[in-house]
Amino acid sequence: MNQETVYMDEFVSKLCDDKRTQFQQLYQLFKETSGYEGVLWGPSMVGFGEYHYEIDEKFEGDAPLVAFAIKKNKISLYLAPDNDERDVLLKSLGKHTVGKTCVYINQIEDIDTEVLKALIKSTMQYLKKKYQKT
Repeated sequence: MNQETVYMDEFVSKLCDDKRTQFQQLYQLFKETSGYEGVLWGPSMVGFGEYHYEIDEKFEGDAPLVAFAIKKNKISLYLAPDNDERDVLLKSLGKHTVGKTCVYINQIEDIDTEVLKALIKSTMQYLKKKYQKT
């Protein structure tokens, strides 16, 4: 068992039963759809895949292709906010709100998981194309 697995296990063990169930459902959905294992990015965000970005030669770094975080009152979905297809797909997602960088849901039962899968795939394709090495 590697250190990342230990951190993930510790994180999941601290969730209450309802949030743990939500976490497990989302983890499986993101893993199966993305083809990547989830990795903790910080204290609560679970990311799948990775890309390197550069913005105007001023900022650069690494980020997950797609991610989610179980928060106190909401679930945050990290799906590239500048992807035009995201806005189209969100119309069919179900009950959600949109922040500056995240899509927020209350629980997985409030949304159409097939639309979420399409959002994950679209986000990954968009980011891989946008930040591909030339």
